[in-house]
Amino acid sequence: MKILTTPRMERCIGCNSCSLACARLVHKRLTWLAAGIRISSTGGLSTGFEAGYCLSCNPAPCAEACPTGAYSQRKGGGVIVKKSLCIRCGDCAPACPVDAIYLDNTGDPYVCIHCGRCVPFCPHDCLEMKELSKETTAEDTEEVIS
Repeated sequence: MKILTTPRMERCIGCNSCSLACARLVHKRLTWLAAGIRISSTGGLSTGFEAGYCLSCNPAPCAEACPTGAYSQRKGGGVIVKKSLCIRCGDCAPACPVDAIYLDNTGDPYVCIHCGRCVPFCPHDCLEMKELSKETTAEDTEEVIS
């Protein structure tokens, strides 16, 4: 199983190409509000950006908080999203320990599903998909991402 990682964020220029790729290719919308990955400044105007995205919790608190099963646990961490089951209650967003679930202005939730569609759109190679080893546990996931 692969997960999205951000091993070279020091190269990020905050162009948001990854966010727009996610919104357009995964969610079929052309707005930053519909992206599962968000780029934000850590204080600088031209440097110091961070990526906000799902860190593949296992077990995933957002899946446990979802009353309809729209969010379900993905094998190895993270979630599988079934939009057709979502009732837009928003319970998933506050349950996320890293604030990686974004609600748009209609209440639709967006979260990184670790598909990797954003990776080739980063012009500075900040993102990559990384294979999780079979021995990786929930406690080890944060170390793998770092």
